[in-house]
Amino acid sequence: MALTMRSHGTLGVASLLFMVFHIAITSSQARTVAAETTAVYDVVSLGAKPDGIADSTLAFVAAWHAACGSEMPATIGVPPGRFLVGGATFSGPCKNNAVRWHIEGVITAPADYNVLGNAGTWLLFQSVDGMSISGGVLDGQGAALWACKASGKNCPSGATTIFFSNSRNIAVNKLTSLNSQLFHIVINGCQNVRLQGAKIFASGDSPNTDGVHVQLSSGVTIMNSRIGTGDDCISVGAGTTNLWIENVACGPGHGISIGSLGKDLEESGVENVTVKNVVFGGTQNGLRIKSWGRPSTGFAKNILFQHAIMSNVKNPIVIDQNYCPNKINCPGQFSGVKISDVTYQDIHGTSATEVAIKFDCSPKNPCAGIRLEDVKLTYKNDQRPAQASCVNAGGLAFGLVQPSSCL
Repeated sequence: MALTMRSHGTLGVASLLFMVFHIAITSSQARTVAAETTAVYDVVSLGAKPDGIADSTLAFVAAWHAACGSEMPATIGVPPGRFLVGGATFSGPCKNNAVRWHIEGVITAPADYNVLGNAGTWLLFQSVDGMSISGGVLDGQGAALWACKASGKNCPSGATTIFFSNSRNIAVNKLTSLNSQLFHIVINGCQNVRLQGAKIFASGDSPNTDGVHVQLSSGVTIMNSRIGTGDDCISVGAGTTNLWIENVACGPGHGISIGSLGKDLEESGVENVTVKNVVFGGTQNGLRIKSWGRPSTGFAKNILFQHAIMSNVKNPIVIDQNYCPNKINCPGQFSGVKISDVTYQDIHGTSATEVAIKFDCSPKNPCAGIRLEDVKLTYKNDQRPAQASCVNAGGLAFGLVQPSSCL
């Protein structure tokens, strides 16, 4: 994915450098509070316009440079209003490990999707240690690009709304992401990230608009959030360890998915994932693990799915090791991804299809150590019995398991 910084507006590079230098030395552009322990930078005071029309990219970048360059903790303030930002990169390392974004307004992407085009990312944070984002709305304005893709025209790929790369100790609280062109939030190569109280929404038919995607990261927590998109509510990529997901409502969307895995021959595994107290409404999948049918060093192990409610979900519980969307260019080989020690505990609700539990595992690497405990899934709302299907899957069932276990 190409990650580039885009700046728009009338200010040049020299003006920006002067602005940053001026901010650093002029007290009129920053005030200290809490006994002079925090520097505060307001984007409006740096030239941002809250009208949603004038490009405020340079003001946001200037605020970041000032806050990141401060030796004391710093807050970037985004007051009420709509702020057009044409794409920016916010890079560390910073001189302090306590930069806070306090967002009251709406940050909006350009309405013309060609502005971001194939940039890959709209707002990129990289190499940051110690940062929080609280409140605010990010509006990706992706509907026009979705329509272009649906028409079959030659369209740009678009941009992920917010991308955290190679960063650590990040907290995101009560952020709303609307209508992303691609993924809403990506956490890549990060440690200790906490996402809480998020609201993430896009049309149910919007392509590739995953709510949160985590990969090559450890110590990520996603809690108390509501996600409805056209793709996975949460997707878990290779190299994810010690992931905690709790109190998440998903729908519309493709569910919570580990994978797709096995895309590459040399691939890191996924392990120690907990998903608990989750609700799925009308989604394509519920709790899913998926891998491509090709050789791979990847794996998924020590996975706990606990306390989930399904309402009219097409595939409530599914492991698919022959993953191939739209059945186009399928590898047609055996998945090398090893799936083991997966527990489904207290999973209740209704399936929109007759097969509520489906384990389609690799003949060369059968699923092992699957555990079903207190599972009750019925077919549609008239409580008709559902079915379970197992291929190359081994494990045990405990307590009430409905449909009857096929392990």
